[in-house]
This record gives sequence, structure tokens and C-alpha cells, in this order.
Amino acid sequence: MHGNSQPTLFIVSDGRGETCRQVLQAALVQFEDQGFDLVLRPNVRTAKQVEKLVEEARHHNTVIFYTLVIHEARVAISRQAEKHLVPVVDVLGPSFSALHDLFKSERTAKPGLYYASDRERFDRQAAIDYTLKHDDGQRPHELHLADVVLVGLSRASKSTTCFYLAFQGIKAANVPLLPGIPVPQQLTKIKPSKVIGLNMNVGRLKTVREARTVVLGTDHTQYYVSKKNIADEVIFATNLMKTHGWRSIDASYMAIEEIAREVRKMRGLSESV
Repeated sequence: MHGNSQPTLFIVSDGRGETCRQVLQAALVQFEDQGFDLVLRPNVRTAKQVEKLVEEARHHNTVIFYTLVIHEARVAISRQAEKHLVPVVDVLGPSFSALHDLFKSERTAKPGLYYASDRERFDRQAAIDYTLKHDDGQRPHELHLADVVLVGLSRASKSTTCFYLAFQGIKAANVPLLPGIPVPQQLTKIKPSKVIGLNMNVGRLKTVREARTVVLGTDHTQYYVSKKNIADEVIFATNLMKTHGWRSIDASYMAIEEIAREVRKMRGLSESV
């Protein structure tokens, strides 16, 4: 062991290591000026793996923090740590003991259960983060990562539908269709089945846009709310969707949840995909 080296903290888990990392980080905030190296070793499930990592750790000025639920791995790390005089912290051990005494039953000893039970929340957060970053044509180079991409004219309910879908765990991006401005090349390169257009009839779109201009108090909006110009835009968007083989939904008189339900149906998506 090198006494003068910077401390190294090992996080060892038979899952992803997130639980152990969060507990350790909660403790580390009390040592904000302390430098250290952090080593993550996930998916450690056999005695052989444990032996190898403890052998590695013994050459550092270290403490091993672990969240292991498999009996073989727990026994192995205890024995190897004692053998090599490596300090270890069993993050889950005291909780296992207390719950065993309380419930009078054995634990499952199956790795990854916490992540599995919380996966819906993780998926939803990831979808929300993605949708926030890919609203209104942003980051077109990442459109291929979306579960669905909505396209349509201004005020055709693209953004609100995307955010509704995101809260259901669906990564939704949207790209505006603007006459005279080519759509991003990245949009034309993804599978047409992933792109869905939102259409509105001229009268409904005019009403929605007029309401928007009242709220914003925007000047110079004649073109934006002109019936003729809106009609030209609707024709443009409809032809563009047909040209690229994008399926579409008439969202003129549909509530957001109805549009979202139709989008999921067309894409074959369930919640928390």
C-alpha cells in the first residue's frame, strides 16, 4: 500500500452501482476539500471477480464500498478483505440485518431489483430530458434517437403533444415545417414510419394562431393569421408529408391526450418504452 498516494474509493456492486454511488456521494459532501480517485466496478457476481478486484485494491490507499446481494460474492469480499487487510464498507448489510429481524424472512438476493422497480421513473426522466432538448427542431443530429418525431406547421400542437408523450416515458422530438425552408437532412434519413405529421384545417389553425397572437401581443402578425397564407402552408405541409411518406393525423379538433394516444397507436408504443 502506498501511504502517500491520493486515496482511491472503490464502488463495487453486483448491479449498476448507482445505490452505492449515491450513498457515498451523500457522505462525501462532508469532505468537500478532499481529493480522491473513484473506481466503479459494477456487475461483480462471482468469488473470482471479487478476488481480482480486492487484489487490485490492495495496491492502493483505499476503502471498498460495496452493495452486493449475492451470498457468494458477499462471503468472498469479506474473506478477501480480511486476507489482504483492505478496509471495506457493506452499505446494505445493516439494512439487510434489520429487515431480516423485522420481517422474519430471508431476502431475495437478486441483483438489480431496485433499478427494475424504479425503471419507469428513470425512463420517464430520460424521455423528458430528451424532449426538452429536441423541441422545435433543436439538435437534428440526434433525431434518430427519438421514439417518434412529430412534424407540422406552427401551432399544430407539436410541442404540447411531445411533452405529454415524454411524461409517459416516450422520447418525442418535433420539427417545424416552414415554407421556403428545407427540412433537416437528418429528418429525411430516419425511417418514415418514425415520423408523424400533425395537420389542422385552415379555419382551426387560423383560430389557434389568432388566440396565440392575442396572448403574446405580437405585432406584424398579418401574414401569420392570413387565411390565404395559412391555406398555402397547409397545402405545403400536406404535400411534404406525402412526398416523404410520413403518416399524418388530423389534429384539428383533438385534445392533446387524444393526439398522443393516436401517435402511440401508429408507432406501436406503450408507456415507458
